[in-house]
Amino acid sequence: MITKSEFAIVGGGVAGLTAGIALEQLGRDFSLFEQTKEVKGIGAGFGLAANAMRALEILGLRPEVEKIGYYLGSFAILDQQGDILVNPNTSTLSDKYKQQNFAIHRADLHLFLLSKLQPERLQLGKQAIELEQKSESILLSFADGSKHECKYLIIADGVKSPLRQQLVPSSTPRYAGYSCWRATIDNSEIQLSLGTETWGKDGRFGMTPLVNNRIYWYACINGPRNHPEFSKYRVADLQKQFAEYHHPIPTLLANTRDEDLIWSDIIDIAPLKNLAYGHILLIGDAGHATTPNMGQGACQALEDVVVLQDELKKKNDVVAAFKSFEHRRLARTKYITDTSKMIGQVSQWENPIMISVRNTMMKMLPAKANQKALEKLFKHDFMTLNT
Repeated sequence: MITKSEFAIVGGGVAGLTAGIALEQLGRDFSLFEQTKEVKGIGAGFGLAANAMRALEILGLRPEVEKIGYYLGSFAILDQQGDILVNPNTSTLSDKYKQQNFAIHRADLHLFLLSKLQPERLQLGKQAIELEQKSESILLSFADGSKHECKYLIIADGVKSPLRQQLVPSSTPRYAGYSCWRATIDNSEIQLSLGTETWGKDGRFGMTPLVNNRIYWYACINGPRNHPEFSKYRVADLQKQFAEYHHPIPTLLANTRDEDLIWSDIIDIAPLKNLAYGHILLIGDAGHATTPNMGQGACQALEDVVVLQDELKKKNDVVAAFKSFEHRRLARTKYITDTSKMIGQVSQWENPIMISVRNTMMKMLPAKANQKALEKLFKHDFMTLNT
């Protein structure tokens, strides 16, 4: 038996769930397919910058998301000893652009978004493995042998999307050169109140508070892809790696259990030339996966959704709406991907001389220059770009 809908969304992450909410608000018929058997948000924490909060505001979701997010008034970059290299005043930008910045646990956001969808829209345990384009429809095939026919397909199944790979064989994920460990731990005793990221010769270490007395931390270390040693790393290995780093990094690691660790290589995809392929649209990481160095992965997914909703409101022709979406999104997402890749390369330097020069230059830059990259994100309203 082949099920049918007007729209099909593949992927139940931030992009897919929010796309479902946007279509539901428009009164469109859709089915959302997620390969896991439970929507719970793999990972730990991430940032929702002012542009993401603006997107959530357009969708009518901002007030509720703010309640499950931790407000970040600043996010300093530190050296290995804990001295400030860059400390952009995000609260100033928040005041200027009328939006605040938050850190949130992925699971909290996923569960919230899921609560905004009608349960019958979502089908779990459905891993889409192939698509077949017909003259007026698309036939999806799933790993369990089932099929679904739709008129329009929104692909939102992440950086490793097999459907994107089928459409664009050259879009194989590329390795950034470093791996990342993440964990969420209790903040009752540590009482961390500020988010920071430390750049040192042995790797990068970031931390931020979350609501409900939790801390999200991450550690990035250079190494080969799929490093067999990295796959065996435990907390003790990370303690050794970051033993010479400033307080409270040793304390965070000492309060982390091995079972709390999540490990993955950092990957992205080279910017694509297209996001729209007739009746098919790529959004979120499936269309423009970026390294996490600007904290913009989920933010760009949310931007995608509100731009798509805007185009569907303005155009009866969905194919034309998909093409206009592409026109509005390509340059911005390419800038994010390229800039984030460059920041990751510089922050992961290991050469002591290069690190010394980098740190000196960062400390010498005036505050206005330090905020330039953030300013570029916010000064152009993504809802009016290339409209």
